[in-house]
Amino acid sequence: MQIHDLPYSDPGSPDVRSGGRFLLWLGRRQLGGQLKSLGWGTLHMAGLATVPLVVGVAVQAVVDRSGGRLALAGGLIALLGTVIAVADTMLHRAAVTNWITAAARVQQLLARKTAEMGSTLTRRVAAGEITAVSTGDVEKIGWFVEALSRFTAAAVTTVGVCAVLLVAQPSLGVIVAVGVPLLVLAVLPLLPPATRRADAQRAKAGRATELASDTVAGLRVLRGIGGEELFLDRYRRASQEVRSAAVRSARMWALISAVQVLLPGLLLIAVVWYGVTLAREGRISLGELVAVYGAVTFLLFPLRHFEEIAMAYSFSKPSAKRAARVLALRRTRPAGPDTAPGGADPAGGAGGAGGPLTGDLYDPVSGLHAPAGLLTVAVCGDPDVAGRLADRLGGHAPQREEEPDRPSVLLGGAALDELPLEDARTAVLVQDKDPVLLSGTLRELLDVPSRGTVTAADALDAAQCDDVLAALAQGAGPGSGDPREARITERGRSLSGGQRQRLALARSLVTDAEVLVLDEPTSAVDSHTEARIADGLRRLRAGRTTVVLSSSPLLLDRADRVVFLPGGEAAAAGTHRELLRTHPGYRAVVTRGAEEEPPHAAAAHHRNGPAARTARTGIEETA
Repeated sequence: MQIHDLPYSDPGSPDVRSGGRFLLWLGRRQLGGQLKSLGWGTLHMAGLATVPLVVGVAVQAVVDRSGGRLALAGGLIALLGTVIAVADTMLHRAAVTNWITAAARVQQLLARKTAEMGSTLTRRVAAGEITAVSTGDVEKIGWFVEALSRFTAAAVTTVGVCAVLLVAQPSLGVIVAVGVPLLVLAVLPLLPPATRRADAQRAKAGRATELASDTVAGLRVLRGIGGEELFLDRYRRASQEVRSAAVRSARMWALISAVQVLLPGLLLIAVVWYGVTLAREGRISLGELVAVYGAVTFLLFPLRHFEEIAMAYSFSKPSAKRAARVLALRRTRPAGPDTAPGGADPAGGAGGAGGPLTGDLYDPVSGLHAPAGLLTVAVCGDPDVAGRLADRLGGHAPQREEEPDRPSVLLGGAALDELPLEDARTAVLVQDKDPVLLSGTLRELLDVPSRGTVTAADALDAAQCDDVLAALAQGAGPGSGDPREARITERGRSLSGGQRQRLALARSLVTDAEVLVLDEPTSAVDSHTEARIADGLRRLRAGRTTVVLSSSPLLLDRADRVVFLPGGEAAAAGTHRELLRTHPGYRAVVTRGAEEEPPHAAAAHHRNGPAARTARTGIEETA
């Protein structure tokens, strides 16, 4: 794989049982690049190791006044210089290619996992953690993959040099052969504390990143309540903790570097002192002493690679462990034998072979049954329970170890969890309670995969986006006036909460999905707008299955079917007015009153509800 061939058509199925296994899997996938880098690295270091031998020959030729041998040595040095230059260039090229392609593979795997998990990913892993894994951790993993081949080449060359010294000069060779492994092992006790300090630094940096992300996302709210300085102080403290942790980590790695300078220096002094003694006794020649000195000096270079691979592994193993933990998340689970109430097929018919999946939507866990072609509103009373239910209905709720046998949601009798991700998402579209608007124009925002039966104008009209279009038209630039060309900032931060919510709803309506699940789609709009949205939603989604998770009386009153799920389990079903009369718990949740409230009072509360919802009447939330 070359850089110009990226991205991978298929990054593969990684071994995510542990961080070490993940690194091993990456190494196997990079085998060709690793062998190429190893070959160039070995040639490069062999050339460097041969230079001292040729220099020794040249020195001895001067001592012996042999012009022929001196000329030969000069020619060999020139040849070695050329080999070293070419091999070093190609080694760098191959090693960096390994780094980039390995990092690109990990990033593609993470991107694929993010697309697979959707909004459920941030409920299992913190957003700051995901950011750190996809940036800093990917770089550290690529660093280890890049350094591995150079370390292997250094190890091979070191063994070769020690073997030559043992054969050519046994007295000095023994010192070198014993001393070099001791130099390598001397660093090992320092690696665990260095790794722990690096992990502590990384954890603090992740928390600081998450704090900064949350602060920026809620900046408008913070300004509204005067909380900017409070959160700024919190970030300052978090930043200082990261700085202190980085200093502690740097001190340990500085100590390791000092050891790698001090101990090889002592070895070099010992070899030179003993070699001079042997030369004075006439047991070795001056040229041989220079060659041995040069060989020992060369060995200091591979030792740097040993230090680098130790650092790379110490940093990359925790990074690989974190990446493997994210990549190990799964959306699918075994489907259970559950069927709809009464043992009947809950579908009422599934799509034919190759056709779209249709039929009733049924969740065996909660007991929610949404008939095909109807508008069903589910009342949970707990936003977290509603969010988990929305994930299940979309067929991509993550696996939980404590619930290995939880059955799948069924659509037309087919288990969504057993369908390929693309098919599941084509059949069921889920809009969570906090949809994200990407930066771009309104035209780009609404340019999403769809059946083509619902136009953007119809979707915007149903979502009551007239005032949003007017505001965007003013920002479209002079002479344009076309709101579809207006730029929407990242996450739509230039819009109010209600405006963002309505644009997200319009985007969902454009798809005209067979099953549309909406989690609190109107929580940030005023009552009058909400009533019109409810009418538009019912009109535009006629004949399609729609499930809305909400406790809004305005939406409930327009639903074909209402299901009450206190604690996440279906307790009652019917129309909104029927449940108000017959179910005190439902009445308490919907009217925000006590369960003991008499039925006639609840009915009166319901009639006056839209006007009495003071927290939301006439205004939109701005955050």
